[in-house]
Amino acid sequence: MAFNHRKTITFRLAQTARAARGRSGMHLVRIGLHPGQESVLKALAEQDGLSMSQLAQTLSVQPPTVTKMVSRLAAQGYVERRASKGDGRQAHVFLTAQGSETIADVDRGWKRLEKEALVGIDEKDVKRLRKLLRQIEKNLSASIDEPEEPAEDDGEEHGEAGNRRPADPADADAARVEAEPA
Repeated sequence: MAFNHRKTITFRLAQTARAARGRSGMHLVRIGLHPGQESVLKALAEQDGLSMSQLAQTLSVQPPTVTKMVSRLAAQGYVERRASKGDGRQAHVFLTAQGSETIADVDRGWKRLEKEALVGIDEKDVKRLRKLLRQIEKNLSASIDEPEEPAEDDGEEHGEAGNRRPADPADADAARVEAEPA
């Protein structure tokens, strides 16, 4: 039987991320933002006056992406760029009054999205899901220089996590997280 990628966790994660981004975009358009712009505003709300390179690092994006995002946000009146006092070639980004006021709207949108995403899921499962997703993120963020272990094909379809025995340490960690009380 051919491998069915649609039954994999990573496929489900990608589909979920796509749906979350779409729904998030619906909430953001109501407040005049595009997806991704809210992350810039939130980063500046936490630490105003970041340089463009610091902002790129904070958001885990490439500098040209930040430049484009900041340019659009500046044109909309949410942020402003100022030359560094120490180095005129370097720009720092600051929230404007409009940008600061928009943070509350962004927070409301994120809370609404979280509530919509978790309908029908009890608190215990939410805590377990949060732990599992952090582990998956950690696993996928690991250095690409690390040697890849060969995939084992035990003939099992990817079903419920509790119905299969972990084949490698990462699965064992995930199984332990699942078994831990929340």
